[in-house]
Amino acid sequence: MAKKSIDAVNVTGRRVLMRVDFNVPLERARITDDRRIEQALPSIRSVLDRGGRLILMSHLGRPKGAGFEAEHSLSPVRQRLAELLNRPDLKLAPGCVGAEVDSLVDRLGNGQALLLENLRFHAEETLIDQAKKNPDKKPTPDQAARIAAFAAGLARHGDIYCNDAFGTCHRRHASMYDVPLRFPAGARVCGFLVQKELKFLGDALADPARPFVAVLGGAKVSDKIAVIERLLPRVDALLIGGAMAFTFAAAQGRRVGKSLCETDKLDLARDLIQRGGPKLHLPADAVCAERIASHTAFQTIAGDIDEPLMGLDIGPRTVEAFRRIVASAGTLVWNGPMGVFETPPFDAGTLAVAQAAAEATARGATTIIGGGDSAAAVDAAGLADRMSHISTGGGASLEFLEGKPFATIELLDEA
Repeated sequence: MAKKSIDAVNVTGRRVLMRVDFNVPLERARITDDRRIEQALPSIRSVLDRGGRLILMSHLGRPKGAGFEAEHSLSPVRQRLAELLNRPDLKLAPGCVGAEVDSLVDRLGNGQALLLENLRFHAEETLIDQAKKNPDKKPTPDQAARIAAFAAGLARHGDIYCNDAFGTCHRRHASMYDVPLRFPAGARVCGFLVQKELKFLGDALADPARPFVAVLGGAKVSDKIAVIERLLPRVDALLIGGAMAFTFAAAQGRRVGKSLCETDKLDLARDLIQRGGPKLHLPADAVCAERIASHTAFQTIAGDIDEPLMGLDIGPRTVEAFRRIVASAGTLVWNGPMGVFETPPFDAGTLAVAQAAAEATARGATTIIGGGDSAAAVDAAGLADRMSHISTGGGASLEFLEGKPFATIELLDEA
């Protein structure tokens, strides 16, 4: 899926409308993790350094879609981006469409940039999600007209469209899908971040170095069914951790106490165990406690777990077994923590897998961390710079691994 990238087009004197993912975490209007802003810098600088006129658009949080909401303003992002670019004059538009925004775009000079205000202040950005609730899963005529008008207002800002927001590529939102359709062939490109995501995730599935190891964690088997089914024929080993492991344990007839367990997925878990055979590795023991809290009493259990205990992390036997498999990988894909890693002592399993992944990278393996909690765990372990690639989109990377088509990427120009 090689797509034309931003460096392949002449941007001098031209307006580049770039969709980025600046959906960063905030606490009291302060950015607590600016990774997504930093990862967009190469594409941004490519346009500015070559004399392009850059218009940036992003969403932030989940506003109601009924107009401006101060707590979801991109103002803190503008401030941080201005610092990173050393451009204190970087402006934040009062909106993302309309005459006032059009005027600001028109006044941009070569090598200048403008950040549009939160796209999701307009319900039309995500209206397609509501359309899925309609009987035919398509927008009503009114919804379609509203989306089209919003997309036209955004598309008016650019001569070239650039998608560098992998984290939202699995969503057919207006800025991701309807806007680029309004640009001619040859003017719909991807940024360096999307290009990197496509390369790492695509290569992992198409031609992985062996052994190919996948590690899946998180709470629910139902969230990972499609990716498990797609990866099982491809991998040499698939390791299951997190709360979802207890659904598999229950499917094997073991008691799981108060552990999270999807009782309606037991037949599915049994089927996956049978199909996985020796490739599928399940925890041999678990770290258990009565509640999720630091400094609480806990114990390691191999076998049945009785109430009031619940499993909150993989146990030491499992840690050692998983560590050996991960450290020997030629290609590693990891999506989902092994336990409640935010709360010590239930972070040990996740941190051990992160350390083993770093060891694999040092040996020359390709290690791909699937965004979301996995990325947060690797970062918390201080090992982010020792991985080959950390995806910027947890949900997007998961759907990519499932093999779902991304219409927002398919419509971009071929390389």
